[in-house]
Amino acid sequence: MPELPEVETTRRGVAPHVEGRVLETVRVRETRMRQPVPADLAARLEGRILCAIRRRAKYLLFDFPNGTLIVHLGMSGSLRVLPTDTPPQKHDHIDLIFEGDACVRLRDPRRFGLMVWTSADPLAHPLLAHLGPEPWDPKFSADYLTALAQARPGPVKNFLMDGAVVVGVGNIYASESLHRAGIHPTRPARRISRARYAGLVLAVREVLDAAIQLGGTTLRDFTQEDGKPGYFRNELRVYARAGEPCLQCGGTHIRQRVIGQRMSYFCPVCQR
Repeated sequence: MPELPEVETTRRGVAPHVEGRVLETVRVRETRMRQPVPADLAARLEGRILCAIRRRAKYLLFDFPNGTLIVHLGMSGSLRVLPTDTPPQKHDHIDLIFEGDACVRLRDPRRFGLMVWTSADPLAHPLLAHLGPEPWDPKFSADYLTALAQARPGPVKNFLMDGAVVVGVGNIYASESLHRAGIHPTRPARRISRARYAGLVLAVREVLDAAIQLGGTTLRDFTQEDGKPGYFRNELRVYARAGEPCLQCGGTHIRQRVIGQRMSYFCPVCQR
């Protein structure tokens, strides 16, 4: 599933091609997404200028003068910028065609993505209203995590992946961040000191910054807006490296364990 770095990579790739341009045509070939594509989407968007593309968590917000198109890529979705005459393929469901020969095409083989419209504040939409702070928000701090963790007896990895605590730290990036911070993923969240949470905040930001700079992580479905893979996979220290030597201590093999129904990877020596 595309996570925060992959979605931010998509935003940065798409935005320069279409921000400030008029959306001339909306073509919907498949309405059956996770939520039905609004029947009046073309009427709301055609002839409008795209003011900006923002990101909130794993959602892209296409801001128009009359409202916002909220886009989620689901498990296998991608947005590509293509010439307007590019023939659609089997899983190419929606085209947003802008002036200047720029087509933003949603491809989603599993149809778990969505495009929904709101004329109100998108941050108050039910899809986004419950979300926690962004990882770079000053609110995401050691004090914030320490306070929230007091009511969390479960593993810190589950705590870190809770979108109501902080957005964008999916399975890959949680494993990588905990390794950098030296925290064992099964340690109870409420038994971690403020000092160690301070290190975890920095580790989360470092991991996500690095992943964004390298275009995200390609394990199966994700590609950037230009069709290229994300290269952060080459920088993974623990994720999907079970049985391989730890790149930090060198003398211990990475182990794997299911935590919260997700496969987790860690070094039993470097993380405690």
